[in-house]
Amino acid sequence: MVYWDFQISTALQRESAMSHSSVVRTKLEIMPPPSPESIAEVGVRQAFLEELALKVLYVAGPLSLRELASQTRLTFGVMKELLHRLRAEHLCEVTGITGNIPEIAITSPGRIRALELLSANQYAGPAPVSLTSYVQQIRQQSVRNVEIHPPDVARAFAHLVLDPKTLAKLGTALNSGTSIFLYGPTGTGKSTIAMALSQAFAFDRVWIPYAVEVDGQVISVYDPLVHRQVNSMASHNSDARWVLCYRPSVLVGGELTMEMLELQLNPITKFYTAPAQMKANNGVLIIDDFGRQRLRPEELLNRWVVPLDRGIDFLSLAGGKKVEIPFELFVVFATNLDPTTLVDAAFLRRIQTKIKVDAVAPPQFHEIFRGVCSEARLRYEPAVVDALIERIQNELKEPLRACYPRDIVNQIRWTARYQQREPVLDEEAVQTAVEAYFAVGTAATDME
Repeated sequence: MVYWDFQISTALQRESAMSHSSVVRTKLEIMPPPSPESIAEVGVRQAFLEELALKVLYVAGPLSLRELASQTRLTFGVMKELLHRLRAEHLCEVTGITGNIPEIAITSPGRIRALELLSANQYAGPAPVSLTSYVQQIRQQSVRNVEIHPPDVARAFAHLVLDPKTLAKLGTALNSGTSIFLYGPTGTGKSTIAMALSQAFAFDRVWIPYAVEVDGQVISVYDPLVHRQVNSMASHNSDARWVLCYRPSVLVGGELTMEMLELQLNPITKFYTAPAQMKANNGVLIIDDFGRQRLRPEELLNRWVVPLDRGIDFLSLAGGKKVEIPFELFVVFATNLDPTTLVDAAFLRRIQTKIKVDAVAPPQFHEIFRGVCSEARLRYEPAVVDALIERIQNELKEPLRACYPRDIVNQIRWTARYQQREPVLDEEAVQTAVEAYFAVGTAATDME
């Protein structure tokens, strides 16, 4: 079964994949949320929107009505309605007209009120969407609705060396839209497969809200570090509070804690940041090195039994109120530990697909090495690789791990850089790389 990446960046793979017109789409585009033309259609209380507009005016200074609409991502018509109420309460005033567009400034009473509002909640960004609207949109965009076919899988894993049986298993797991367990010895490429899984959705675009409002509280969802915005003009009739993005891919490793799976209230700004699984909704969440997190596997089991089974998650606000959030994501667990020692049978049952990622055979090792050399612009020498295989298996008593070609070639390149010469794949270079890379006498299970 196995493979190793040739150090092609994920971003470049995605751009390359999208340039191929021959690639089959996995699904149709999701229709954008319609643009609200009145306060009633926004789905958020009018008082909340008025307070948000006042905070934006205080933070940003005098703005035209169109600029205020742009900053809050509300339509010009909705903002005109809000302005009428704010002016009636003498919280803001029109200071002039430019091209039939009013110029708005906050008044002294407005400043006092804005400071009171900011002391309770400093959110002054795009207007949030309602929880009802969020749930509806996320359900429509569920990964469970995506159909993955062999061309999608072949494209996603084109940079890896994988046998057809493993590709079929991965494709089947992706069509489940639920979860997959990748396990096996260290250095066999589980993390690389996990990252590549998201590439099967490379054509899919989903709508991500800037924020969600729940009982007057704001949950910030859109994260430019996670959500990759599509560089295309959104429909003029779409709700600007939503951002068109590619399906997200979120990676967490040993740093994962229970707190990261809950709503995170910033004590200074006093609004919430969405947890990892909420940011990953409609996409992929990768839990790398599962079993080595700061929270115990059974804690995660207890936390996610219901989400994995029913597709819903429950998050708690600071006051203790539970909020039901969709759990519409594909979860990848990757570990080099024995799954049966990590979690019980009930948890494994909820992970529909399990794939063992093991050492490679000599022909696969050659194929991986050839690809790595091509990426590194080294001339591939089969005889040198044959000698390396012989030494790894017979002298070092190591299995042929898929990571070895990349790591050995890296050692060769680093040595050549130090010696100010061009790297060459020969017996002397490989000998130096092996001596630097392998800890002679260390058990195979401890090797990376």
